[in-house]
Amino acid sequence: MKSTLVVLALAVSASTVAIAQTPPPYQPGMGDLMVTIVQPRHLKLGLAGQARNWDYADYAQHELEEALETVEKHIPKWRNLDIGQLMAATVKQPLEEVEKAVKAKNAVAFDAAYRQVTEACNACHRSANLPAIVIKVPDASAFPNQEFRVTRP
Repeated sequence: MKSTLVVLALAVSASTVAIAQTPPPYQPGMGDLMVTIVQPRHLKLGLAGQARNWDYADYAQHELEEALETVEKHIPKWRNLDIGQLMAATVKQPLEEVEKAVKAKNAVAFDAAYRQVTEACNACHRSANLPAIVIKVPDASAFPNQEFRVTRP
């Protein structure tokens, strides 16, 4: 009986040590979220619009909105900035214009609205005192394994 209690005590002790050594779950920072989920969505939206692939542009526009919502959800306050208010003030309206242009399949309106979204990103960076982070309208694809042109038979 005594040896069973010793074994049980050792098992509980080992289990407590294992729990104590388990690292906390990964919590991405603002830069992580911007580079891994927002920037690629911005890029894909631009490439789809440039290719006039309206179906994919519609998808990409909604994915970009969701990425920005994810940032707001996970980091509602960054430094002294309210992320929800900042995004509402900078990118909400331009994204709505992109959505309208995509639904209308209007290339001229898309190009103008996408440039506004891109400038809104940069305005947000300046507001966050990060003017060195400059986003631009894509001139090349970082996704060589994805076709952005419409390729229906």
